[in-house]
Amino acid sequence: MRFAPPYAPDPVRADQAATTLPMWDLRDLYQGPTDPAIKADLAHLAAAAQQFRADLQDQLAAQDAPALADAIDRYQTIETGLARLHAYAQLRFSADQTDPDTGSFMQTITERVTAIGRDLVFFALELTRLDDSALNAHVTDPALARWAPFLTDLRSFRPHLLSDELEQLLHDKDVTGHAAWARLFDEVMARLRIAIGGSELTLTMALDRLSDPDRAMRGIAARAIGAALEREAPVLALILNTIAKDKEINDRWRHYPSPIAARNRANRVDDGVITALTTAVSEAYPTLSHRYYRLKARWLGYPKLAHWDRNAPLPGDQTRPIPWAEATALVQRAYQQFSPEMGAIAGQFFSKPWIDAAPRAGKSAGAFAHPIVPDVHPYIALNYQGRPRDVMTLAHELGHGIHQVLAAPHGHLMAATPLTLAETASMFGEKLVFDALLAAEADPQRRFLLRARKVEDMLNTVVRQIAFLQFEQRVHAERAAGELSVARINEIWLDVQRASLGPAFEFSDDFKLFWAYVPHMVHTPFYVYAYAFGDCLVNTLVQLYREACTCGRTDHFREAYLNLLRAGGTRPYRQLLEPFGVDPADPAFWQRGLGFIAAMIDELEG
Repeated sequence: MRFAPPYAPDPVRADQAATTLPMWDLRDLYQGPTDPAIKADLAHLAAAAQQFRADLQDQLAAQDAPALADAIDRYQTIETGLARLHAYAQLRFSADQTDPDTGSFMQTITERVTAIGRDLVFFALELTRLDDSALNAHVTDPALARWAPFLTDLRSFRPHLLSDELEQLLHDKDVTGHAAWARLFDEVMARLRIAIGGSELTLTMALDRLSDPDRAMRGIAARAIGAALEREAPVLALILNTIAKDKEINDRWRHYPSPIAARNRANRVDDGVITALTTAVSEAYPTLSHRYYRLKARWLGYPKLAHWDRNAPLPGDQTRPIPWAEATALVQRAYQQFSPEMGAIAGQFFSKPWIDAAPRAGKSAGAFAHPIVPDVHPYIALNYQGRPRDVMTLAHELGHGIHQVLAAPHGHLMAATPLTLAETASMFGEKLVFDALLAAEADPQRRFLLRARKVEDMLNTVVRQIAFLQFEQRVHAERAAGELSVARINEIWLDVQRASLGPAFEFSDDFKLFWAYVPHMVHTPFYVYAYAFGDCLVNTLVQLYREACTCGRTDHFREAYLNLLRAGGTRPYRQLLEPFGVDPADPAFWQRGLGFIAAMIDELEG
């Protein structure tokens, strides 16, 4: 469809015929940054928020159950409109973080959305402070009962709330605080150019060279990445220091006992559960990562591994590039075989312009699935380069997308899943694709290589992410006493990496700054344990699924799994896991998940 002025539509793709890699079309949100609908929506939402505040501020305690339910409906409608605008700006920015106009557009939308949201701050605060007995009586009314999960979760933050004025101040200042530093980080990473072999590569392309079959090329790439990060080290250290200090201030005012406590509260998980996870993984370093990388050094014929050998292909692993069409067919088939419903949702992502897969200058590194708002559909971003690991990333992000679609009927306020379960669908999808690849491979050597590659992926997901968490914990703890120098941050990084990866490695000086490109530590501090949590959970679910296949109860397992995904954020994770008979509060739960990885290393060692 073509559009005439005054607005310029976002391009679907200029070179669509010249490539098989898709690019998303954001016109399901808005036709372009000058679309009149953006201005109209901002005006409408501003008026709606002002009217909402005028109608209800200081009035919630007097409302009956139907009136409270209607108020939450109005609140959700406004929040959904604001989220749609913000998501559109974020997606455009992620597609090109070096374009000044795109950055300016995102900042403008962020500021406008924040300003409109100022009129909504009172609502969550007043709901949280309602008398328990009165609200509990209201929640029994069918009109309000469907909002019970939202109210329960919201009111659990009551011990950490500040006065209305302070909450509004923090709301307003976020655009010049954490959000501004996160944007600066993104722009620094997007501008980064790494000189390798006479070419100026983006960070994504340079990191890809660390999986090159040629060890010399891996070393060249590693040193070039280290040199590029060294040039930006002062500003990257400043960003990390500022993010940590900003969080310390918020946590202190909100009376959180530790830097990670706020994340755990948002994830509805007890601090002790995450401590148990961290302890279990740390204690397993010798039997998991240390053991595997000793084996890898032997297979590669090296006395010691350099850090750039961590993701090196093993001898005989001459994998051809996997075309996009082949990757999508493989991934969709794996989902389809497990669940026709999941396969049908996957097919929508592949048949419609919901995925941006092509690597390019200015695009954000890595991959993500953005849920947008429930009445649209998720969008997926990848940097697909045809490696087997890219196929797994596609399976991973598609799992997120499927999960988001299944949970969408709960609406904007209750569809989002806490991080304790947010990585379940993504990692289960990876396991489905891996099992499909393994089942289709008859050659023993190829099966060995598939297993080895999967073990490395799991070590990256569990061991590496818990090491990231330990790095964050130490940085935030030390930052409370004063700003950390680049040298001190490097020391903490190297200390944690030596402990997690083990004696098979020797670390050259260029590795000291590799902490600097990890986005989660800037955007969402302490997010990273979600990967380890999810992998250990999924390892257990995979074992239960295989047992179900053996005893003919796959339908029961499949329905329980789909119900878990459909629940979104409406039920606590422990309750959702009850049908599977597992409890993350039990130390045996973590041992079972980690034992799954250890058993695969046993097979490789044998």
